[in-house]
Amino acid sequence: MQADLNLLTVLDALLEEGSVMGAAQRLHLSSPAVSRTLGRIRKVTGDDILVRTGHTMTPTPYALAIADEVHRLVRQANAVLAPSRELDLAGLDRTFTVQCHDALASSVVPALVGRIAEQAPGVRLRVLAEHSADTDDLRHGRVDLELGGGAPDLPEFRSETLGTDPLEVVARSGHPCTDLDLRSYAEHPHVLVSRRGRLTAPIDDLLAAQGLRRRVIATVATVHSALQIAAASDALVTTTAILCRPLIEAFGLVTHPLPAESPEAPVNCNWHQRYDSDLAHAWLRDQVRTTVQDVLGR
Repeated sequence: MQADLNLLTVLDALLEEGSVMGAAQRLHLSSPAVSRTLGRIRKVTGDDILVRTGHTMTPTPYALAIADEVHRLVRQANAVLAPSRELDLAGLDRTFTVQCHDALASSVVPALVGRIAEQAPGVRLRVLAEHSADTDDLRHGRVDLELGGGAPDLPEFRSETLGTDPLEVVARSGHPCTDLDLRSYAEHPHVLVSRRGRLTAPIDDLLAAQGLRRRVIATVATVHSALQIAAASDALVTTTAILCRPLIEAFGLVTHPLPAESPEAPVNCNWHQRYDSDLAHAWLRDQVRTTVQDVLGR
């Protein structure tokens, strides 16, 4: 037999009020409706629950024995159906997984970790590198947030652009390139950053429109690897100016303006819609948004 959980609510009110009329007033129901439900409860349990003693009603021994348990079950059911909308950051115990490329990990994650630790000491941040191909990690909850330039186009995902970062050209100190124009830019060797291993980028369309083509000598998955190659060769790397700054400085590289007008690279935060109303996840998104915008100076 499938239990009717509505009976528990009425039973709890009957046991606390000690009368059909009192339970009806508490539940905003009519006395006949509560009386009919009491009849159903008696049939299901095989017990009278409440019996008349003069002008009042008295709970049976069985009713007294189950009163606390009934009240606990009703309270738990109400908590499930009406969850608290307040977030206790001091008591929050949770691990969040963020996936991003290494430039974001170097520039944003240190400040993000500090911000989270200060507000919610029980929260742990797990930072993963980007995969070379798309995965279902975001869909299946293995990743809470994706940070990067891409944005999913399926309606089950959410995406917010947190800011943009201009592009610049990076080279080793003492590199022969000076006052780059498109032609001299194209003449130098280049290293591309692509998690998919692509050998072209949007800048190549601008070059092609001018009848130019650059020589790509390598494509690597991380900015770190690209800058490491640039530090030991005459290869140029075209990358973001602000987010890559810690890595550029770590390798002692110099930067030059990109010799063409190009849209700034977006920084997108992507998540699955299941987390839209999750208070802790919304708090995490706020911390990521604030941190990224602080780093970008926007």
